[in-house]
Amino acid sequence: MSNRLPIIVVTAAIVLFLALSSIFVVNERQQAIVLRFGEIVDVKKEPGLYFKLPFGFLEADNVQIIEDRILRFDLEDIRVQVSGGKFYEVDAFIAYSIEDPRRFRQAVSGSVGLAEQRLRTRLDAALRRVYGLRGFEAALSEERTSMMREVAEQLRPDAASLGVQIEDVRIRRTDLTSEVSQQTYDRMKAERLAEAERLRARGREAAARIRARADREVVEILAAAQREAEILRGEGEAERNAIFAEAFQRDEDFFDFYRSMAAYRQALDPAGTTMLLSPNTEFFRYFGNPAGRGSMTDAAEPTGSTSAPAAPAATAQ
Repeated sequence: MSNRLPIIVVTAAIVLFLALSSIFVVNERQQAIVLRFGEIVDVKKEPGLYFKLPFGFLEADNVQIIEDRILRFDLEDIRVQVSGGKFYEVDAFIAYSIEDPRRFRQAVSGSVGLAEQRLRTRLDAALRRVYGLRGFEAALSEERTSMMREVAEQLRPDAASLGVQIEDVRIRRTDLTSEVSQQTYDRMKAERLAEAERLRARGREAAARIRARADREVVEILAAAQREAEILRGEGEAERNAIFAEAFQRDEDFFDFYRSMAAYRQALDPAGTTMLLSPNTEFFRYFGNPAGRGSMTDAAEPTGSTSAPAAPAATAQ
């Protein structure tokens, strides 16, 4: 019995090794391609426990695991030219899944990196074509969705040839290059300055209209006020003249005296008034005779006497 024990152990080890070499597991996130001497003999898409021929190291049966989930890769700083001739930088990404493992194995040997490299080239070309037909503003408007859909449609035939299905294409960023950014800034600055000048011109025009209207209203108000003042002044003059006329009718001597006193007060203003008049003039009749009758000579000399020569002109200040 002791001599048979090593044989039993070796036999059990060989059986266990063959059993383990014949079993492979596929989980819910994977697909499996079974290769026999380099040729695809089976594809396992459902998760579970599967069997194959042992001795994979002898190229009998090998299993290549392929992803069965949605994958993503990003493409950054793509320099695209829009319809206006200017260049912009675009960031985008693709969400894809491996739909046909057999074709995927045949096209890119089951390499995700090689598949993404080919998709990257095709995405770059598709973005350039889509942007080349539109202006920069399209990527910032509602047209952005249709642009992403168009890029995805252009990628799908090439992706299908790799066994890949395009789930989605998204444009993450559309930005100006440094030179275009400066040009855009200068243009926007010029537009804002022009708009500011238009606003200032409209403001000056409105101010001129307001000033003209205000000046016209001032003239109209002053004219109306002056007209009202003239009317009031005329009414006042008429009322004054009526009062003077009534006073003259009541006492002619007092009225004559009052008017003479007013004339003296106005003519002999203390501010300094120079008058060259004869002292015998009618204007000074109340200086020599309070009654105001006759001349100053008549008041100074008795009646019937010989008149003296006329006095020289008097200066009153």
